[in-house]
Amino acid sequence: MDFLFDGAEDAPCTILLAHGAGAPMDSASMTAAAKALAGAGFRVARFEFGYMAARRSEGMRKPPPRAETLNPEYRAAIERLGATGPLIIGGKSMGGRVASMIADELHGAGKVAGLLCLGYPFHPPAKPEQLRTKHLAGLRTPALIVQGTRDEFGTREEVSGYTLSDGIELLWLEDGDHDLKPRKTVSGFTAADHLKTMAEAAAAWARITS
Repeated sequence: MDFLFDGAEDAPCTILLAHGAGAPMDSASMTAAAKALAGAGFRVARFEFGYMAARRSEGMRKPPPRAETLNPEYRAAIERLGATGPLIIGGKSMGGRVASMIADELHGAGKVAGLLCLGYPFHPPAKPEQLRTKHLAGLRTPALIVQGTRDEFGTREEVSGYTLSDGIELLWLEDGDHDLKPRKTVSGFTAADHLKTMAEAAAAWARITS
């Protein structure tokens, strides 16, 4: 398992990020988010699940497996990373969802300080009845979910009606899509603006969490 690193090695807090279902760890979206978080003072590590790594080595587009089957791979990434200071786990879309499913067991064991989800997939696009929120109602790990207000995996209006743990903070980025990108002509914001807001909010939240 290989990692991509951004940020200073001696940063006070490390964030481990997994990718979404369809794009690798070095996608434009993941790279921009990692660099923004590094600019806010984090050490950021990115990794890939086996099916995505196989796409690189075999040149075949393997479909993603069920998210819960990736839990062991995320645990293995944490062990391999071996962070010595506070560790926040999370990821983009599916990567954040996988992290959310293992967060409590690791937080309870003192291995994880918090959870950071960038564009959480609350439901599949156009299927709002297929919620992926049951485990979030009782989540004990401090969490920050950063979501665009027009994310097709969960808009602000939709999420406002969900039962979520009091330990979850939501940061809404105006007109952001699933990659947190806004339409500048509509919102007045750029993607860089939103990533800067995300990173600064994550830094302030992490100071309290860890």
